[in-house]
Amino acid sequence: MTISRSQRETILAKIQRLVAEKYFDPNFDDSGWNGIVEHHRNSILEADSEGGFEKAVATMLAEMAPSPLALLSDRTLITPPNAINASFSVRTIDDQPHWVFKDVLPGGVASRAGIKAGDVLLSIGGKLVRPSLSDEAAAPSFEMQREFSVTVLRSDPPEELTISLKTAAPKYKDNPYSEPAAITTGTQTGNIAYLRVSLFPGAIGIDFANELDSIFDGRFKNADRLVVDMRGNPGGGIGGLTLMSYLAPDRRPIGYSKSREMARKEISPETLPVFDRVPRSKFALPSLAFKFLGKTSIFLYTEALGRREWHGRTAILVDEHTAGAAEMVAQFAQENHLATVVGMKTAGRLVTRRASKLGFGYRLVIPIAAYVSARGTQIEGNGITPDIPIPWSFEEAQLGVDRQLEGAIDALRAV
Repeated sequence: MTISRSQRETILAKIQRLVAEKYFDPNFDDSGWNGIVEHHRNSILEADSEGGFEKAVATMLAEMAPSPLALLSDRTLITPPNAINASFSVRTIDDQPHWVFKDVLPGGVASRAGIKAGDVLLSIGGKLVRPSLSDEAAAPSFEMQREFSVTVLRSDPPEELTISLKTAAPKYKDNPYSEPAAITTGTQTGNIAYLRVSLFPGAIGIDFANELDSIFDGRFKNADRLVVDMRGNPGGGIGGLTLMSYLAPDRRPIGYSKSREMARKEISPETLPVFDRVPRSKFALPSLAFKFLGKTSIFLYTEALGRREWHGRTAILVDEHTAGAAEMVAQFAQENHLATVVGMKTAGRLVTRRASKLGFGYRLVIPIAAYVSARGTQIEGNGITPDIPIPWSFEEAQLGVDRQLEGAIDALRAV
């Protein structure tokens, strides 16, 4: 489909209006936003291709950092954590910068293809790819619903592999992603339970909550120490409430979503509707929908699931690719002294986003509310600094050594 100039004007006008009406920042500057739109208007309307149009819009929306918006279509390239369930780091190899696989989430697209942490990405679809040292935060993007090949270099001994990856059709158009195994478990040396949480699937997280109940009341019932690994977790729905509830014995305030309207009208968080339990059955959804219908701001509380042996003896692993709901969990545990946070500073991306239709196959994903912890701390743009910082090592990853996990285990042994 080729969109005409008049259609582009319609899309741009809708974007301009939606941002002015809904963008979450209470200090939103209408004149500043209008200036941004006017600055980019010609490049958007005069782009020589549909791809050029989308790129020009993306460049405009990026000026809303640190909480940028996103233009989505069925052709939009998706970032690696959502598209192939993996993240990258930049390393210099043979005097050239390369992307290397870092967080390869269990059961995800990259993992099923056989990719491992420490593999060096050489090409995608036969085309050589290489990062810019001036923008190490960037990463290659991938198109959903496509089958393509990647070539990786695996050391010790050096070996070149061509692997076919296929991203699944996106389950949620408002936030397209391929779904890894949300939860995987294991046991480390001693009686230390290991829980890898790769994603918080679903808007409410009923299946996720039921799976956690089964694990904590079954395999982990007698564990006296716990490692929760959320490295590379891009976030997801509200199911993290159940995980936070297993970190504290009692009912505790977690935090709330703060819209621009709430901030400007100085609405007290204490007046917000309270969400304090993820339902364990889909039959509860109608009453839940009625209670929170149209509510942008809600206050989260833990479920009061009772005392567990690992309370106070928990470590949480995070890194620069830990974002969204995973940051909420880490912040709650850190602020309430429920766990030692180990690894690297998190991404600092935690706002409520909503997609609005623009027409002509496009949607605008816009942040409509910021998350604020019960102690008044906002993660967006800030991130969470670990209690024990441990950098990721490319060289050790190639040897199968996980220094961050070893650091978490050492911290638990000292308790």
